[in-house]
Amino acid sequence: MPTPVTEEAPIILSLWQGSWAAALVTGVLVWALILWACFAYRRTRTKIEVPPQTRYNMPLEALYTVVPVLIVSVFFFFTARDESKLLELSDEPAHTINVVGFQWSWAFNYVEDVDGDTATGDAKKDKDLKAIPDRFKDAFPEGAEGVHAVGTPGERNPQNGNPGPTLWLPKGEKVRFVLTSRDVIHSFWVVPFLMKQDVIPGHTNSFEVTPNKEGTFMGKCAELCGVDHSRMLFNVKVVSPERYQQHLEELREKGQTGYVPAGIEQTDPARNSEKNQL
Repeated sequence: MPTPVTEEAPIILSLWQGSWAAALVTGVLVWALILWACFAYRRTRTKIEVPPQTRYNMPLEALYTVVPVLIVSVFFFFTARDESKLLELSDEPAHTINVVGFQWSWAFNYVEDVDGDTATGDAKKDKDLKAIPDRFKDAFPEGAEGVHAVGTPGERNPQNGNPGPTLWLPKGEKVRFVLTSRDVIHSFWVVPFLMKQDVIPGHTNSFEVTPNKEGTFMGKCAELCGVDHSRMLFNVKVVSPERYQQHLEELREKGQTGYVPAGIEQTDPARNSEKNQL
């Protein structure tokens, strides 16, 4: 597994390692029993009679029913516990980024008050973000006029030459990703985050991470989304909070202000059915 680069990733690493350890122990036991039965009860040249037949061994049948149920229950407990922790959303994340998936690249809407003036923008009412449900907009900062970056498959990171656009994140500060799609289902996967989440048209997913290691890391779409799925790559650059703020200002100076359309809006029934999830 890649080295974790967020505060949340070790939870996933621990779950993954524990699952494989349990699976390996179970596998070794099963292999041992299979081999033992093959050799202990094989037919020999001197013993050709039919061996004693045993039916309805209740202790044995209870054992191979109860043990798998216990194994699945343990897996379920730890998975549900860790999933609840990983998908927990804070009331006020330090930063919110709308990740937009589209065929065949990514766009990043930085929902930030870049100029520090609360009177210059209102992301909660921005028409380009109408696809995002109100329950996520409650965490948007006041006066967030925002900046954006739109990638192309042929784009490359200047530092490492990796293909795709680059998403910038501040080290040591909690970031909420709000995931939306313009067309089909994609999947937002930053490899050393050890976590991915689907980007679904007409449905908004979200999760939070706190990057704790600076560097440039690989990201990709993990859902087969069409003929050029393999080109939906991107990079994540984790920098200091000061350098992150400087990057936002650079985007503003380039004229990349406001937001690109977030994607397909949720229907009213979908909004109503999910309003109590958070």
